[in-house]
Amino acid sequence: ILTLRSACSPYRARCMEGQPQELRNPAAMENGTEPCGEERPSEAQETTVTEGAAKIAFPSANEVFYNPVQEFNRDLTCAVITEFARVQLAAKGIQIKVPGEKDVPKVVVNLSEQEEEKAELKEGANLAPGDQPRTAAVGEICEEGLRVLEGLAASGLRSIRFAREVPGLQSVVANDASARAVDLMCRNVQLNGVAHLVHPRQADARMLMYQHQKASERFDVIDLDPYGSPAPFLDAAVQAVSEGGLLCVTCTDMAVLAGNSGETCYSKYGAMALKSRACHEMALRIVLHSLDLRANCYQRFVVPLLSVSADFYVRVFVRVFTGQAKVKASARVKFSAACGPPVAPECGHCGQRHQLGGPLWAEPIHDLDFVGRVLEAVSTNPGRFHTSERIRGVLSVVTEELPDVPLYYALDQLSSTVRCSTPSLLQLRSALLHAGFRVSLSHACKNAVKTDAPSSALWDIMRCWEKVCPVKRERLSESSPAFRILSVEPRLQANFTIRDDANPSSRQRGLKRFQANPEANWGPRPRARPGGKAAGEAMEERRRLHQNKRKEPAEDPVQRAARLKTFPCKRFKEGTCQHGDQCCYSHSSPTPEDTAEVAPGDRPETPSQNPPGPGVATGPGVD
Repeated sequence: ILTLRSACSPYRARCMEGQPQELRNPAAMENGTEPCGEERPSEAQETTVTEGAAKIAFPSANEVFYNPVQEFNRDLTCAVITEFARVQLAAKGIQIKVPGEKDVPKVVVNLSEQEEEKAELKEGANLAPGDQPRTAAVGEICEEGLRVLEGLAASGLRSIRFAREVPGLQSVVANDASARAVDLMCRNVQLNGVAHLVHPRQADARMLMYQHQKASERFDVIDLDPYGSPAPFLDAAVQAVSEGGLLCVTCTDMAVLAGNSGETCYSKYGAMALKSRACHEMALRIVLHSLDLRANCYQRFVVPLLSVSADFYVRVFVRVFTGQAKVKASARVKFSAACGPPVAPECGHCGQRHQLGGPLWAEPIHDLDFVGRVLEAVSTNPGRFHTSERIRGVLSVVTEELPDVPLYYALDQLSSTVRCSTPSLLQLRSALLHAGFRVSLSHACKNAVKTDAPSSALWDIMRCWEKVCPVKRERLSESSPAFRILSVEPRLQANFTIRDDANPSSRQRGLKRFQANPEANWGPRPRARPGGKAAGEAMEERRRLHQNKRKEPAEDPVQRAARLKTFPCKRFKEGTCQHGDQCCYSHSSPTPEDTAEVAPGDRPETPSQNPPGPGVATGPGVD
């Protein structure tokens, strides 16, 4: 690819090669495919944003997608690619120089699955005495460095940050199908002075990757961060990444991956997602399985380096290798038909029907050695990224996770199932440790518990906790999961005494793991569309109209009192309410004299604390 010159018009002509001829006519220019150097209309307002080492100009209107909340995503990607480049180039005797990092030799771990033994290499160890080691610095072209593709580059922010923050790069191809986005990339590349490294392209990302299937033309790193699902791009991506190359994929369609539409998830990723409190880790495992399944079609397989669930998306970093034997082992059935799980149609604990989900990736979702390297690099150079504090928090929890335990239990969901109060996280972790089981946190959920304890032991611990904080059994339906679970006496006697090792290091240090609200209405942004300011105003108006649309209108106090009067309190049914016929469900608190006449156990409970049992009158809108 030729180096981008200061004038963008020659690039535009080259970019249009292979495109339909009508894109070059005047009508096409009106649709946004005019040359980069052509002056834009004065009414097109632009905003300048500085993130990391990059300075980006983009339209104020919703023409090119940009979301500041995903700065953590981009920072983490730069950190991961930097360590990947360190490993790859160390094998070639090249040492990378990271801004802000002390000039000390680092031990590099060979991550290749093709080596039977993992050797520890020291940078520059094979050099003759007196020779200077070869180095690769940020912003310089490394002839033996990484070839990077960002398939959906939009404004080019991520590609420019790679060029200005990641050393050891040979080239970065910033591709987008939108002519307006490519035009914007041209100007941002010139603005940041990285035209020698970043080469904008206008093409369908799938076609571009399909054109680089030959081993000599593959990319060492492919980054895919689409709006929504990356499913249409995965087949091309697993073919266009080099042997042992890095594939970075973001999925923002969390509603699909979290089980809101199981059929849609199956059509996109080849797996059924279930509605569960562990849906975030399940989403990671669905995406990893989908990647591996697509790679298997071409005798390739994936090896996860890091898999993260953050905010409203999941992000996976995997290496892709070729090997027929490993592909066959992906099914884990030793080349024969698998047998179904030995379970009954109903759960033996709660009596409810089993739900079928998956298939899922069942192996570890992180390479803890590599994660430790990234964590060390970020911890020793915290000024490199704006979100370094959060990267340290997330990666610290990742290193503490049990690698061989898929999914997790949500503490509040366990308590909700048996209708009891919730024990503290330390109490539950201590009980599991006292019982001889392993336990850890999960980066995907703040009140999650990953443990190798069987479900029978976990429910025994909850039964023991219920004896400490009793549940009113008379209010439980005999067919409810809580009634069936609590009707069995626990075999394991839980010990809730707090242990010192129940509180992990990341929690003791109070490391930051979750996103602080950076602005109003933050989260997934609407899809980028042309139309300028008018489109943005229409979007805001539609958002305003949709707010609170499901809430019931305000009710007149007199009407509410009349309606609530049809729902008497518990003491009225027992004949002990002092209000007599004037009783209604939400009458005022009893006087001290009334309190003295009524035994403490007869005091009415509010519905928020204990739900009404069978036979108790209820109605819509009751507070």
